[in-house]
Amino acid sequence: MGLIGTLLNTVFGGGRNAIVETAQVFRENAESAGARELDRLGAALDQHRAEFRATRSLFDTLMDAVNRLPRPALALGTIGLFVMAMVDPLWFAERMQGLALVPEPLWWLMGAVVSFYFGARHQLKGQEFQRDIARTLARVPVVIDNTKAIRALNEDGPNAALEDWRARDAS
Repeated sequence: MGLIGTLLNTVFGGGRNAIVETAQVFRENAESAGARELDRLGAALDQHRAEFRATRSLFDTLMDAVNRLPRPALALGTIGLFVMAMVDPLWFAERMQGLALVPEPLWWLMGAVVSFYFGARHQLKGQEFQRDIARTLARVPVVIDNTKAIRALNEDGPNAALEDWRARDAS
C-alpha cells in the first residue's frame, strides 16, 4: 500500500472518519440532533397520550365537568342578575332582600371559597408565566453568542474580491 493509501486509511479507515469526528467538535451532528429531537417529541407525545388517555373512568369525566362549572356559572349568573334587574325589577328586589338575610359569617366563608378557587388559578397562571420568562431568559446567552458570531463574520477583514468589484463599479 502506498503513502496515499496509508494516509487515506488513517483518516477514513478503521470504521472511523477523523474529519467527521473533528467537525463534530465544532458543529453539532445534524443527523444525531434530529434523532434526539425525534426521541424528545416521541416522549412528549407518550406523556400526552398517558395523561389524556381515551379510557377515562366515569368519575374522572364527572370531576372534569364539575371543575369547569364555577367560573362560567359565576360569570353567567352575574350577567343574568343584571338582565333580570332591567327586565323584572320587583323579582330582582325580592332576591336582593333574600341576600340581605344571609349572615355575615356565611359571606366570609363564600368569599374565602371563591378567593381560594380563583386565587389558586391566578397563582398557577402566574407560575406558568414565570417559567416562560425563565425559559426566555435562559436563551439570552445563546442569542448573544449567535449575534456576536454573525457580527464577527462582517468584521473578518477586507474581502479582496469585493474591494475589486467596488473599485470597478465606482469607475
